[in-house]
Amino acid sequence: MILELADLRIQPGKQAEFDLAIRRGVAEVISKSMGYLGHQINHCIETPERYVLMVYWATLENHTVDFRGSEAFATWRAIVGPYFAAPPAVEHFNLLEKTH
Repeated sequence: MILELADLRIQPGKQAEFDLAIRRGVAEVISKSMGYLGHQINHCIETPERYVLMVYWATLENHTVDFRGSEAFATWRAIVGPYFAAPPAVEHFNLLEKTH
C-alpha cells in the first residue's frame, strides 16, 4: 500500500466552495480509479487555506501511471484546480507502522 500525500493551498475565502469540490472530486473521480484503497481529507486549523489530501493506493503506479495518465486526472483537476493558489506538493510514502 502506498500513501499519496498532497499538500494543497487554495485561494483565500474559497474554503466552503473547495470543501464541496474536493469531496465531489474524490467521490466521483479518485474513488473509482484503479488501485484506490481509501482516502482522508484534512483541513488546517491554523492556516484555513491549507488542506492535506491523503489517498491510499495499492501501488505507486496506480497513482503515478494509471491515474495521472488517465482522463480521470483531467476531470479531477477541472473540479479542484480552479481553487488552487499554488501547485500542490505531492509525495508518496510506504507504510512503516500503523495502529488503531
